[in-house]
Amino acid sequence: MTEGAGLRAGDLPDDLTAAEAGMWQAFRNGSPYDLSSGDAVVDDPHGGHPWGPERTVRARIVCWLLLDGPPALAGRVSALKLSGVRISGTLDLAGGTVVPYVELKGCRFDREVLLPEARFTTLRLVDCTVPRLEAARVHTEGDLHLPRCRFHNGVRLTDAHIGTDLLLNQAVVYRDRTGRSIAADGMTVGQDLQAELLESHGELSLRSAKVGVSLSLRGAKLANPYSRLALNAPQLTVERTLYMTPAGVGSPLLSGTTPARGTRVQRFECQGGVRLDDGRFGDAVDLERARFGFTEDQELSLRRVQTPELRFLGERPQRGKVVLSGARVANLVDRAASWPGPGSLHMGGFTYESLVPQGPFPLAERLDWVAAATAEYNPEPYERLAAVLRGAGEDEDAREVLLAKQRRRRETLPLAAKLWGYAQDWTVAYGYRPGRAAVWMAVLWAAGTLAFAHASHPPMNSGGHPAWSPALFALDLLLPVIDLGQVGQWQLRGGWQWLAAALVLLGWVLATTVAAGATRLLRRS
Repeated sequence: MTEGAGLRAGDLPDDLTAAEAGMWQAFRNGSPYDLSSGDAVVDDPHGGHPWGPERTVRARIVCWLLLDGPPALAGRVSALKLSGVRISGTLDLAGGTVVPYVELKGCRFDREVLLPEARFTTLRLVDCTVPRLEAARVHTEGDLHLPRCRFHNGVRLTDAHIGTDLLLNQAVVYRDRTGRSIAADGMTVGQDLQAELLESHGELSLRSAKVGVSLSLRGAKLANPYSRLALNAPQLTVERTLYMTPAGVGSPLLSGTTPARGTRVQRFECQGGVRLDDGRFGDAVDLERARFGFTEDQELSLRRVQTPELRFLGERPQRGKVVLSGARVANLVDRAASWPGPGSLHMGGFTYESLVPQGPFPLAERLDWVAAATAEYNPEPYERLAAVLRGAGEDEDAREVLLAKQRRRRETLPLAAKLWGYAQDWTVAYGYRPGRAAVWMAVLWAAGTLAFAHASHPPMNSGGHPAWSPALFALDLLLPVIDLGQVGQWQLRGGWQWLAAALVLLGWVLATTVAAGATRLLRRS
């Protein structure tokens, strides 16, 4: 019987094997079709035990059922629900429209599955072994589920449109000839993309992908020793949260929850570079306990990322770089131990509105954090930190940050300016500690008063001079501009002239530094 003939009447085609005939009838009834033996070792789709003809159906017959299958039995809805089945040949549904529900559990595919530009309502492949899934521009109205599957030559979902959820939990994906494990550039997922406990061997590419709710990589292991990037996702848009956090192992995966106490957890691990440049995340980017293994030329790149909250709470990368240049976040939730050291952190143009440290993060370590990000002097990170601290009411800490900025700047100046900077620092700490000026003034005034009490002081004019006052004379020398009527009335000779000149010079230094500090305070206010 030729394909298509007699299908309206529900007749069985003549050339079907016994396994295919059973599948045909189960499809019409909408019931599961299970060819498992009951032996877990034999039934393991990823194991090496052979499955014979009694468990084998041809891919051509599966395509026939899905694209132009027989009518359902009266009162039933046709569906393809296979378990423990080996599918021989290439399953090619390219460009087709598949109306029946499709669910394959614990099945083996001998050759690749071709679904480019195909349309499905819902497609579920669970715990299957597949040489390769080629599904560029595939369209599903509902879910695409691929949990616990193994793909030996990669998955392609470029420009795919998934109506609700995409599930890749516990999937194992090896790279294809281009080095990619999962190529999903331009993919759109209507709700969640869950890839918890995923194993990716190659580049996971999500360039310009869009996820309607959250993207979960909890407990995933990404490794790409073949090229620079293990996760390549520039311009990724996630409406809620990107999770690179631990997942519970050996218990039901409750996406979006923290594993219960006592549950064995698996961290998110990435061996290879991560690129999230220009990403948009509606709620947060969460790196709780994430572990990154970089080479010297690899990096965690968050250039120009925008998100309300960045939870930078992973392990400190031992090599490579963390780049936040141009990123914009509202809340920076971090730990002192999570940030890399000098030369490995870049934060040019990084803006944040508040700091929410987890655990001790004293100001000295926060200043080290800023210094680590500025191999060459750059005022911007210091000014940003000072503004955030001031906004949180930590005015004293903000002044310490700005003082550290001036000290860092001083090291870039020529010798004369550097010496002037040291003078400002020692006297009034660049104006950020104006109380020092009063202390210095009092000390110099007292010393001058004691010294001039023993000085010879003939009057400049024998008549009409005021009474000699060592205290007023010393104060007149120290205060620039203000004339107390003492300095011009008395003559000093020898070393006393040098002492008077020194007091005048020190008075000007103090006045200048206080004026500079006052100017900075007025600018900030």
